[in-house]
Amino acid sequence: MHGRPRKAPKPEDEAASFVAESMKRSDQDELKYTEDLIYTNFSNYSAWHNRSVLLSALFEKKAEGFLLKEKVLPEEYEFIHQAIFTDPDDQSGWFYHLWLLDQTVRTDSPLLASSWPGHGSDVLLVGDRCYNGSGFSPFSALHSDSGSFPIVLYFNQPVGGVNSSTVTVECGFNKNEDLLWKPLSASNSQTARVWVAHLKVPSSDLHSTVEVSVGHSKGIMSTRGFEYSHPSMFSFKVHVQPMQRDSSQVSVAETISLREENFKVYGTQWGESIIDSFDQLIIKNGHETTASNWRFEALAKEIECFRELLLLVDCKIGKLTLARLLKAYDAMSHPFTNQLVHSEEVLELYSDLMKLDPTHYQFYKDEHSIVLLQKVTSSKESLLQHCFQYKDSVSSAICRPICLRLNNLSLSRMGAFEKLLWVQMLDLSHNELQSIEGLEAVQLLSCLSLRNNKLRSLTALEPLRKLKSLRILDISYNQIGDHSIDTTRYVCSSPLSHSVGSELNRDETVTSDVALINNWEAFYIFKDFNLNQLDIVGNTIADEKFKSVLVKIMPKLKQLDGKLLD
Repeated sequence: MHGRPRKAPKPEDEAASFVAESMKRSDQDELKYTEDLIYTNFSNYSAWHNRSVLLSALFEKKAEGFLLKEKVLPEEYEFIHQAIFTDPDDQSGWFYHLWLLDQTVRTDSPLLASSWPGHGSDVLLVGDRCYNGSGFSPFSALHSDSGSFPIVLYFNQPVGGVNSSTVTVECGFNKNEDLLWKPLSASNSQTARVWVAHLKVPSSDLHSTVEVSVGHSKGIMSTRGFEYSHPSMFSFKVHVQPMQRDSSQVSVAETISLREENFKVYGTQWGESIIDSFDQLIIKNGHETTASNWRFEALAKEIECFRELLLLVDCKIGKLTLARLLKAYDAMSHPFTNQLVHSEEVLELYSDLMKLDPTHYQFYKDEHSIVLLQKVTSSKESLLQHCFQYKDSVSSAICRPICLRLNNLSLSRMGAFEKLLWVQMLDLSHNELQSIEGLEAVQLLSCLSLRNNKLRSLTALEPLRKLKSLRILDISYNQIGDHSIDTTRYVCSSPLSHSVGSELNRDETVTSDVALINNWEAFYIFKDFNLNQLDIVGNTIADEKFKSVLVKIMPKLKQLDGKLLD
């Protein structure tokens, strides 16, 4: 039987349905019963929860009177206001309001949010580390020693079913069926927000157009069982510049250091380059223009309502809800306005919450970091302020180096990756990052500084294993090795849990080296790296014995902590 797979119901949802069926009540009758219970006691959490379950079922069945959310949800907002304004400290109603917000902003069908290369872009693939194509933007020039480059698809939610049947790539130098699409998921899942395929190119001069069609054949499916129903297409041009000098002339020992003195302000001669690249990156989904006004109206009304509430009472959960409402409004309006008009207000709310509720400080800090990154990447003008040129514009280690510097921003969590797919050189030093989850999406990344952060374990580096172009990595002065037990793997919400080494072939004899066996975690993290340069000084784990292990794991490593290796 074909069709959309149904998500397995929760036990409590099944119980509610069983009770209703055993009493011969319809979902509509049960919904009225929850209303009576709630009016009797606004603190009846079970009634609020059952109401959300019943409404979800009625929406899915498209029952009479529940066909359109825009008819039902505004009335539910009015209903929940009675509970929240009666007793703002009671959390029962707040959970229901959060569910209403999710129903208001959620798009069931997955969408393609961005891609690399972007639509209408010109990609220059060079054999040399530097190039002489002055007419090309440094944001689309890419060095490749593998004879291929990645095509990256970034969806707005995790999806599966991305393959050569559901995504077709038409060009004159490669066959679509030869492309292998892989999900970029740290948990080794077959669903992911980001998918990548590597397109091989000939070694000779080439000028060709590539067209990518997504979802014109059915098969792409969200984890909630909804089909990709908005087919999209983007195209770009590929130019291949073969090797023009002997590779022996390239200085493999050159040190790349992302220190302040090695950068200069990005030149105005390339000012339009990032503007064009920024515009080309984001997928313009035609259906967005038909978005219902009721969503904006509902959010605007809720924002006004909670601003009034906070004038009357200093309520932590009220501030958190207002922040969520403002973020949701900006997220919905951004494709049309290209501005996050409420970002400053949201940042201020999370700053207040960090002071008011220190118990949940880290949660607010993470949310603050994500909003800050969204603000930085919300427009070409703000992003350009963080783009710098490396001092050596003809560096042999990277191709025409433009570095995105997001250092010293007090970031504890990363986000806005759909806007960063073009980045090849990234400076995240002097932040407060404990996780770099999501960084695997930045497939072009060749140079990365995580210096002076709060990474606590080697496990935290696992997203970097997906970055096949990474050659230079600085993880110096973190907290790796400070804790004898890596608790990251035991945090259930983390996609890193139990994933390190899970792909090991048990029949394979990995190594008989005792040093490597005693450092198995380092082996599984670094074994797939292709680094030329690594800085790890300043971590508890980085003693001479551990460094010798790293050299064994990564035989191509040329420099370690600034010292040349034999």
